[in-house]
Amino acid sequence: MAQRFANRLLAGEELGVILAEECAEQVSAGGLIVLGLPRGGVPVAHAAARTLDAPVDIFVVRKLGAPGRPELAMGAIASGGVTVLNRYLIDQLRITDAEIEAVATVESAELERREALYRMGRAGPDLTGLSVIVVDDGVATGASMKVAIEAIREADPRFVCAASPVASGDAVSQLRQIADRVVVVAMPEPFHAVGFWYDDFTQTTDDEVIELLA
Repeated sequence: MAQRFANRLLAGEELGVILAEECAEQVSAGGLIVLGLPRGGVPVAHAAARTLDAPVDIFVVRKLGAPGRPELAMGAIASGGVTVLNRYLIDQLRITDAEIEAVATVESAELERREALYRMGRAGPDLTGLSVIVVDDGVATGASMKVAIEAIREADPRFVCAASPVASGDAVSQLRQIADRVVVVAMPEPFHAVGFWYDDFTQTTDDEVIELLA
């Protein structure tokens, strides 16, 4: 059986150690920032950033859950109006454009709420020319991470790494096509679900995110 993690913070520390090796050139060059995907990715990113001695911030992404099956990602949206859709899944489930728009409207409102709440008036970081490590607590379909990377590319960073303690093989294969590097601690098969690989997978709260960013 593949490795399990006690909690997000310890998983982030393990991830940070591997990132220090896999992204040694970027770490030594400076201009490195770690971005956590709220909410669960933030404690992982915070711990990894501490290990790397790098600043940490957030990048808000919202999964677009399929109608009637909200746990199943038919796509995702990110800050800056970037949307990525899983057209294969949408076609298979015969999801209409109206249904997609309805879900996107709800998730866009939540994205804006989180941006305002977490940043508390602070502007987001300027990523131009930086090496960016994007972190989530787990990557199942890759939809959220994919849309985050595509949105971050709009800011013209010099390097983008997708990183997570645990990810599915399929998601890693997809992310390798758009990220400069993909770093994971464990890539179990069968994958099951992200929470399966944590002893403590308690939902991260808004207050915890705000505290970690402070």
